[in-house]
Amino acid sequence: MRYLFYLLPLFLAACENGSQGVALGTLERDRIAHVATSSEVVVALPVAPGSAVRQGDLLVQLDDTLRRAQVDKATAEVAQARAALAKLRHGARAEEVAVSRARVAGARAALVESEASYSRIRNLAGQRAVSRADLDKARAARDANQAALVSAEEELAVLTNGARAEDLEAAQAALDAAVAILALENKHLADLHVTATRDGLLDTLPWNLGERVTAGSPVAILLAGKAPYARIYVPEPYRARLRPGDSLTVHVDGLEQAITGQLRWIASEPAFTPYYALNQEERARLMYLAEVQLPESESGLPNGMPVQVDMP
Repeated sequence: MRYLFYLLPLFLAACENGSQGVALGTLERDRIAHVATSSEVVVALPVAPGSAVRQGDLLVQLDDTLRRAQVDKATAEVAQARAALAKLRHGARAEEVAVSRARVAGARAALVESEASYSRIRNLAGQRAVSRADLDKARAARDANQAALVSAEEELAVLTNGARAEDLEAAQAALDAAVAILALENKHLADLHVTATRDGLLDTLPWNLGERVTAGSPVAILLAGKAPYARIYVPEPYRARLRPGDSLTVHVDGLEQAITGQLRWIASEPAFTPYYALNQEERARLMYLAEVQLPESESGLPNGMPVQVDMP
């Protein structure tokens, strides 16, 4: 709507001169607003406003100290998760298995000894040579050694059988989550390096060096495209003759030589004028918004220049 106030006189003139076969408008470029994703301090502005830039050029550098620390933390967490998964996959070391086997052998020997001791005491108890308490103590010692042997054998089985499939899946999921978090932190870090997303002209830098920007606010305004395009309003009688790709003659105020441009888009519905219940005379006042791209050789033309485009 902001263009309506500037172009209204041109629209009226075009309506009056529709029979002369012209469409009026102005030169424009697409405005690309690069916004800040974090509230950080501006530490570098390597490109001056008004300079030509190419896609990927650094426009604004925000302080990345905090984000780099978060990337380092996420990197360490990935390494930790990867090591935990590798440990589960490789299983126990040979030394750990050997220690467990030795515990099994010791528990088995203790059980043999306790069983022999219990057998002797039981025989003596039958002869009433020992007390009932001694017999109970020998039985308890045998049962304890038997339980210790079972426990040692189970520990050895855990080491030799390897990790459960569920544990491996959980460790893999933890690693995948850590990798995703690292990718997210790297994206946040990269967003602090505000780069041009298209070729064009750097129009304005709303924030000064050393200021802390507001998250979500524009930090660089880019006028995209090597050359401007003419935003014009086509009178209704000529709308049916135009197709995207048509070559049109553009006259720019202040230039004696006409420029040949290419129609890149034209609206299918009229702008600013009701399109229903119009008689033949009123229909001639309908305007269709269109854009005519100028060649790259006209890259030096500024925005806002009035233009006149000859209609076929």
